[in-house]
Amino acid sequence: GLPSTLASAERGKRIALANKESLVMAGPILMDLVARNGAELMPVDSEHSAVWQCLRGESPCEVKRIILTASGGPFRTRDATTFDTITREEALRHPTWQMGPKITIDSATLMNKALEIIEARWLFDVEAERLDALIHPQSIVHSMVEFVDGSMMAQLGVTTMELPILLALGAPARTPASERNFLSLKDISSLTFEEIDRHRFPLFALGLEVAQVGKSAGAVFNAANEIAVAAFLDGAIAFTTIAEVVAEVLQRTDTRSCSSLEDLFEVDDEARRAAKALIAQS
Repeated sequence: GLPSTLASAERGKRIALANKESLVMAGPILMDLVARNGAELMPVDSEHSAVWQCLRGESPCEVKRIILTASGGPFRTRDATTFDTITREEALRHPTWQMGPKITIDSATLMNKALEIIEARWLFDVEAERLDALIHPQSIVHSMVEFVDGSMMAQLGVTTMELPILLALGAPARTPASERNFLSLKDISSLTFEEIDRHRFPLFALGLEVAQVGKSAGAVFNAANEIAVAAFLDGAIAFTTIAEVVAEVLQRTDTRSCSSLEDLFEVDDEARRAAKALIAQS
């Protein structure tokens, strides 16, 4: 989806972006095109849609932190010493969302949250150091913004993609929705939040580093993960090997600036070949 996203930005279109990989791979290039051509980039991810709503009408200089939320996936409370025995079937059972196989595995490893951190870094033009995520098992609070005066704004809603899609298409207006999209606060017994254990979920920790590095690191991170997840789904590697492959490819691949789509695809191809070679050796 990256070529079509860049082409839409060049033509000054409103883009309802559901493909987070476009910003992960090409954040600086895409946002520069958006700015120069008067395009609009509206997030469809529920977390980024929530942040967009919390930031609307606020001054960027008054934002202290942006905090995304994560359900924690199916292995939030599982003994981490058993992660190497996780099966494909177990990893594909997400507790909250119904999604495709690849993104479900990304949610189990918290790679998806790592990608969303990188996406937020470019989408909202916020330094990586001011981005974080918390585990929120109820998946009611979709994201939060903390301001310099200590106040915090959060967006709450049911677990449906209808709301962010409607907002991306209709903003700044809100489109009336069906009754099933309305949240009943009296039926919510509690809202809990937990720190993300970066040893349990190493891909999240790697994602924070990638967001700080910038340049081609996002493209390498994304490409290596896609190859590793495909290998896990095919039964070629263990669940824990996904993060090991991604970390090793990042270490072996030089980070460089990319000014064109061709540069990005070259980096992407290099990372994929490196990941495949590592998997073949495992």
